[in-house]
Amino acid sequence: MHLKWRYILPVCTFLILLPLYCLAFQGKVVGVSDGDTITVMHDGKGEKIRLYGVDCPEKAQDFGQKAKQFCSDMVFGKTVDVESVVTDRYGRTVGIVRINGKCLNEELLRNGFAWQYKQYCDKSFCSEWKKLEEQARSSKAGLWSQPNPTAPLDFRHGGKGRNSQPAMLSSGDFHGNVSTHVFHSSTCKAYNCKNCTEVFKNREDAIKAGYKPCGSCRP
Repeated sequence: MHLKWRYILPVCTFLILLPLYCLAFQGKVVGVSDGDTITVMHDGKGEKIRLYGVDCPEKAQDFGQKAKQFCSDMVFGKTVDVESVVTDRYGRTVGIVRINGKCLNEELLRNGFAWQYKQYCDKSFCSEWKKLEEQARSSKAGLWSQPNPTAPLDFRHGGKGRNSQPAMLSSGDFHGNVSTHVFHSSTCKAYNCKNCTEVFKNREDAIKAGYKPCGSCRP
């Protein structure tokens, strides 16, 4: 190899990989909203992270709380590595979270607490993640112990999927729309909208979870 290439190639490789390294940061997990959404300290403030490529049951669904607990047991109060993949329309970082050599996204799939989110999982490794879901399904792990679990996407759209049941709302002072991330008071006409499946006992909990107050009812 020509002498100059011995120096040029390592530099080129570094420049190519540099953007990937810039996407990653470390931080302590200070909040777990549900199975696939956590809050990580970054640059002195909490940053909401939506896990890439997986979709956990909503908290009002069967195994929703168990998925949240599994996520919490794995990362809450601990320092994790976050690799940002995209930013969603709500301004949240959508990424891959790793801790102690394990990938949280993958562990949720492997243990039967999530679906592989095929609508938004388009990376080369997504086919492998689908296999993790299928393996958990075959072994009846977690939510797959149920005969016909309702996919979160179907639940959020009022249970219109093939094997789904209509979404049942719990009683609460505020209902949050999981699609728009806006919450409404019980007097609001949008209180029981088809996507208003997140329930909060008070205004503070809704805001902490990343929801904004409705501009009409002003809860």
